[in-house]
Amino acid sequence: MNWEIKSFGELTTQELYAILHLRNEVFVVEQRCLYQDIDYADQQALHVMGRDANGQLLAYTRVFAPGIRFPESSIGRVVTSQLARGTGAGRELMKKSIATVQEHYGKGAIKIGAQQYLQRFYTSLGFEQTSDTYLEDGIPHIEMIRR
Repeated sequence: MNWEIKSFGELTTQELYAILHLRNEVFVVEQRCLYQDIDYADQQALHVMGRDANGQLLAYTRVFAPGIRFPESSIGRVVTSQLARGTGAGRELMKKSIATVQEHYGKGAIKIGAQQYLQRFYTSLGFEQTSDTYLEDGIPHIEMIRR
């Protein structure tokens, strides 16, 4: 996997299209969740992109400085293409995203809003559940923090 981190202003139109396509493919179509993905937060994020050798976007997150989404730094829109699942790409994506937070914003706490069924995955990366289950766009979520 080839990794790249860019601010919103550094994204090409092709990269932005690939990001929105992957998010739509997984969150809207695959998970059958109608929600407003384009939320004007992308402009404030760093975009972590993992591509295969052919340049196809297979893994993505957006990373925020403290005080934008939560008081802590945060990682969101964690998504891997069906083509990359079962390969360790999700774990690699999260490790790269955590490293990006630490490099750009320091080694403070990182908060995520995780789909509940992924709790064990995020726990294995050092995150702890900090909220009760809540529904976000009809999907059970929990808040988690990595200190």
